[in-house]
This record gives sequence, structure tokens and C-alpha cells, in this order.
Amino acid sequence: MSNFKKLFALDNPVRLLYHKLRAITANIIYGFPSKWMVIIWVTWTNWKTTTSNIIAKWLIASGKKVFMFTTVNIIIWDKEYVNDTKMTSPDAFLLQRLFKQAKNEGCEIAVIETASHGIKMSRVWWLDYDIAVLTNITQDHLDLHKTMKDYVNTKLRLFKELISFARKPWIKKTAVINVWSEYSELFTGETYDSVYLYWKWNKATLVAQDVRIEDSVTKFEIKLPWKTLTIETTLKWDFNIENILAAIWVFLSFSISSANIQKAIKSVTWVPWRMELVENDLWADIIVDYAHTPDALEKVLTTLKEIWYNKIVTVFWATWDRDKTKRPIMWEIVAKYSDIVILTQDDDYTENSEMIIKDVIPWINRVEWNDFFIIPTRKEAIELGISSIWKWDVLLIAWKWDEHVMVTNNWPIEWHDKSIIKQILKEIDDNKIIV
Repeated sequence: MSNFKKLFALDNPVRLLYHKLRAITANIIYGFPSKWMVIIWVTWTNWKTTTSNIIAKWLIASGKKVFMFTTVNIIIWDKEYVNDTKMTSPDAFLLQRLFKQAKNEGCEIAVIETASHGIKMSRVWWLDYDIAVLTNITQDHLDLHKTMKDYVNTKLRLFKELISFARKPWIKKTAVINVWSEYSELFTGETYDSVYLYWKWNKATLVAQDVRIEDSVTKFEIKLPWKTLTIETTLKWDFNIENILAAIWVFLSFSISSANIQKAIKSVTWVPWRMELVENDLWADIIVDYAHTPDALEKVLTTLKEIWYNKIVTVFWATWDRDKTKRPIMWEIVAKYSDIVILTQDDDYTENSEMIIKDVIPWINRVEWNDFFIIPTRKEAIELGISSIWKWDVLLIAWKWDEHVMVTNNWPIEWHDKSIIKQILKEIDDNKIIV
């Protein structure tokens, strides 16, 4: 397969046909199991995993049997697994096998996080979606799509097809769309049985009003046609308000009662891998987050900036073999909002970490070893980041978040940022590392 990949580019018609045939074969072998479930499709550039988890876990809390597949985790009813495939939309055979397992265990709803690669490569072929959720759209995956136009049109394709998929009992073909995007009008202009618009501000049919934080609980009101609901959640940050609004529209599509919506929202106390705090005794915050696009990185850093930390230290870099055009954009964002920047490795794939790190050199206006460091080994970079923070500082470790694998030039290795951070903190406590 490795030689096949080298011979045929990602968008080569031969390669696309190959994946289409695999998807057809997988569906036939497993008996088209997805047709027995109501399928919720969550897509766009950022926040897909968070929104998918919120929707799935709230549905489970309300008594539904759910199958979920996201970049990070897999849920089949009462069991949860780590997704170590390194793929948002997995190989068609794996996806259909999991659908078959979920069907056999009585799952009635599937929440599927869907990347543009999965659509383009037909990995999600024959999944006749019932509810499509768009969270936002910004630059990503141009290694495959080449242009933003193709990227957007790939996402739009399934929205155009939504109404043509076979209808299932008691569910309408529904689109849930975040109107904060220069592209949102393309999606709202399509025909659906129902379309629900949301945003944390105006211009939508569902908005968060009177947002306030009381005793670490975020509260806000939403106005429905028949009543006003007070929402309470321990999930932090502005972007989670938008994710919650998307999930509420999904809940309403299932005719779940207002009381159960409020109860379900309260039941989810945290969603991992999104600005997740790692406990420490340094009187500083250490945060891991999957900020892998310019927009996501800027949202995280501007949020941290608003908290008025003494100093922001950022450890980051981009996955290799992917969209290279966003690298200088991400550097400029990190440099703008960070006091100290540490560049390090991520998934290397076929590229050399040190060579790719040098891609950013022309864009750097900092003095190395002053407020800018290049540390190719990720553990050493995290060590430096931790040793650079003091009381009331924050360390952001971006990109790998809750992944359990890192792909080196040679082979995948076990890797987990949070575990490495905890190991380093213990070595500091044991005086094996001096800070």
C-alpha cells in the first residue's frame, strides 16, 4: 500500500476509485448496517470531536443507545475505546465492522465525526445521514483539496445529498448550521426538512443570552418558541457554548423534553482534549489542546490572553505531510499571542522534523534561545515548557492533545502528552529535573 500511495496522489482518480470500491465491498460484506440507525453527521474544520462527544454523551444520558466514532474515541453503547487509527474517518472496512457491532448491541443512533478526507475517499459512502451538523469552517486539508473552494464544496456535497437519502421513522432530514462563517450561506441555501441556525450571538434561531459564570458553572438562557430555558454547564470557554447550542438543536430534533435537555447538559462535566487542564503544584496552568488549524490556535490563544496570565508559553508545530500553506499563518498567530514559543515535533510521517521546523524560519522575528526555541524532541520541548513557567503563567501544549500514538519516520510509537507531562512533573517532585 505504501508504494500505491507514492504512485498515486491523494486526489488521483485511480486512488479515489480504489477507495470507492473498498467502501462498496465493505458495505456488502457487513450488510449495510448503518441503514438501521439514525445517523448524525458532525463536520467542518474545528470542534467536531468536542461537539460529537457532547451530543453522544448527552443522548446516552437521556437513555439512548449510541454508537459514536470521532478522531479521539469510539463509543458503542456502554463501552468507550481510544481511537488509535490516527484517522477521523476510518477505513471503510473498520467503520462498517463497527457499525455492525453497534447494530448487534442495539444501538439506535450513530454520531459520526466526518472529515473531508472521509468524504473525498468514500470512506463514509452509503451512510444515509439524517441530521447534519456544521460547526465552523477555516483553512485545513489543502494538501488534498488544493483550494478552499474544493474543501468547502466537498463538505457541501453531503448537505446537498442529505434530502435524497432514505427517510427513517420519526426523524426529519435536518441541518444544524453555525452561521458564523463566510461560507454558511452556501449551506443554509440548500433544501432540508428542517434547518436550525445557531451562534453564540445574533443572526441565528438559537442564541445564548445573558451568559454568566457563577461558582465555576456557566449559565445562559436560550429562547425556544414555547419557553425560555436556563442552561447550566461546567464546560468552560466560549467555543463550548456554541457546541452546546448545536447539541441542543439535535436534542430538539429527537423531541427530547426541555427538562431532559437541561439534565443531560448538567451530566457532562468535561470533554477531554479541549483546553484540558493538567493538575500540577506549580501554581501555573498547563493546558493540552488539539489546536491544529490557524483558527483553532487563535481561538485558544485569545481565550488564554483574556484570562490575564503573567506569561503564555506555547509548545507547538504542525503534522508533517499535510497542508504546508498554513504553517507560516500558524507561526504568526503563535508569535502574536505567546511570550515564549517552543517549536517541536508532531507526527513526522515521511518528513524530517528538523527540516520541516526550518520551514518557519523566514517568518520568525525572534531571537533563538531568548523567547524562541527549536527543540526537535517533543518530550524535551515539554520539559523546557514546564521549566519556563512560574506562578500565574500558562503553558499551552498544542496539537496532539489526547492522542495515544505518534508517527515517527520509522514507525508509530506510544505517545500521550498528558502522561508525559505527569511523568515530567513527578521527576520535578523527585528532584530529577531542576526547574
